[in-house]
Amino acid sequence: MTEFASPAVQPDPDKGARVAHDDRAHVFHSWSAQAQISPLPIAGASGSHFWDFEGTKYLDFSSQLVNVNIGYQHPKLVAAIQEAAARQCTIAPSFADESRSEAARMIAERAPGSLDKVFFTNGGAEATENAMRMAKLHTGRHKVLTTYRSYHGATAASIVATGDPRRWANEPGMTGIVHFWGPYPYRSQFHADSAEQECERALQHLRDVLMVEGPQTVAAIMLETVVGTNGILVPPDGYLAGVRAICDEFGIVYIADEVMAGFGRCGEWFAVDHWGVTPDLICFAKGVNSGYVPLGGVVISAEIAATFDDRVFPGGLTYSGHPLACASAVASMRIFDEEGILENVRKVSDTVIAPRLAEIAERHPSVGEVRGLGFFWALELVKDPVTREPLVPYNAAGPSAGPMNELAAACKAEGLWPFTHFNRTHVVPPCTTTAEEMAEGLDILDRALDVTDRHVTA
Repeated sequence: MTEFASPAVQPDPDKGARVAHDDRAHVFHSWSAQAQISPLPIAGASGSHFWDFEGTKYLDFSSQLVNVNIGYQHPKLVAAIQEAAARQCTIAPSFADESRSEAARMIAERAPGSLDKVFFTNGGAEATENAMRMAKLHTGRHKVLTTYRSYHGATAASIVATGDPRRWANEPGMTGIVHFWGPYPYRSQFHADSAEQECERALQHLRDVLMVEGPQTVAAIMLETVVGTNGILVPPDGYLAGVRAICDEFGIVYIADEVMAGFGRCGEWFAVDHWGVTPDLICFAKGVNSGYVPLGGVVISAEIAATFDDRVFPGGLTYSGHPLACASAVASMRIFDEEGILENVRKVSDTVIAPRLAEIAERHPSVGEVRGLGFFWALELVKDPVTREPLVPYNAAGPSAGPMNELAAACKAEGLWPFTHFNRTHVVPPCTTTAEEMAEGLDILDRALDVTDRHVTA
């Protein structure tokens, strides 16, 4: 793989202070109470690290928002964007563009089954938004089923489709969204004793929901292939195939939301490939070009695409398939192939992450469960490993989230930038992270978990 540059980190606190001042004075931040945050000014980044203006360097175990899959400042990807900008900075979606055409072809070649057309968006929320629109128009139905433990974006329909608490303040919203419980063996809603039983009962629950909602009214079932922010919930074997069978039985569109799980995060181009399942629509963003330029989209099956052969699709975006974004996606996919990045994810996952996290779980009573695959792992933290009481309450904030804040602070103090959510910390570094860097980060996490052990009450 490419050796990322390791530039000397030159502290410049005066510049950092100016950046912080302008940010606080003029930037309105998402998902935040503005007076209660103090964003860290970032001076630069390379590979799996970024650093601030004080000269403090962090190993990034969050990939920012689990999107910098190819690492920071990959020289080939930066060069591809520069070359594309010199050739053609922008063109409207109504034209055929070289980078857009090539990106669509390459994405379609990596998608399963007959998914052969790509509708480009600016990000993941617009991808799920348009996928639901396609499903409704294709079927003539109005309902969409999604799980409670899910996040699908913050646009009008996608935030209502979201199951987690970020939905609450945005309600009421689009009608027709129905939530149900997906599989989660560690905290089973179905009182299951095994992964096999969890799968069976979760599929029966879905059938029961369809029964009372009327399957003839349901346009789509949308699932994160591996649930992301809400827990890195890897579906038990057979679950996705069962959902596919239910969709086929009732003429329902199966939408796979792979905005976070796709493009290398799970060690495959698309996470569904782990289970050999072909959805009707796949939503992507994040890892397709690691956020170097905003890009997302929907990969569309031949059957659904044909619905719009002679019927106008009522949706579009000024920057759909932006040439610079598409050029970066082309370059990213080529780099993945040339440098064996999928192979790196699988190897480091098998030889470093999985065994090391197993050791960490054995050593720390606050670690209730470790789960994941590829570079997509979660440690679920508990107060009591027997009762599985969460370390902090669901949707905890302020003092209630204290133990998790202490964990994050302990990680940062040793130069590790963590991803924490509710009572979990996730291990989701860039897919280019080396075995040595991974081991270094896991050693820091191991030490930091001594903080959460002090909150165990059993």
